[in-house]
Amino acid sequence: MEALHVVSALLMFSGVFFMIAGALGIIRFPDFYTRLHAAGKCDTLGEVLIILGFIVYEGFSFLSVKLLFLSFFILLANPVGTHALIRAAYLTGVKMWKKEESQ
Repeated sequence: MEALHVVSALLMFSGVFFMIAGALGIIRFPDFYTRLHAAGKCDTLGEVLIILGFIVYEGFSFLSVKLLFLSFFILLANPVGTHALIRAAYLTGVKMWKKEESQ
């Protein structure tokens, strides 16, 4: 039983790591598109890993089935939402960051 606690803790800590990496990406990246890319990728993976850690910790029950449905919904909805936001920004003319050319 102790091994399952270690696995669930590793899943949750790795999920927290990706969530923090996404937050740092939002702070560090230069424009809307790259910030949303970092947030979309890292938050989706981080949330799903945390939920999987909860599933491993809880064991197989009705709650774990609900959490599986929730993670499936997150895997579908987050990329679609990110794509919709980026497409809307592109169509409204939000400028992309370009590296300044050296002279």
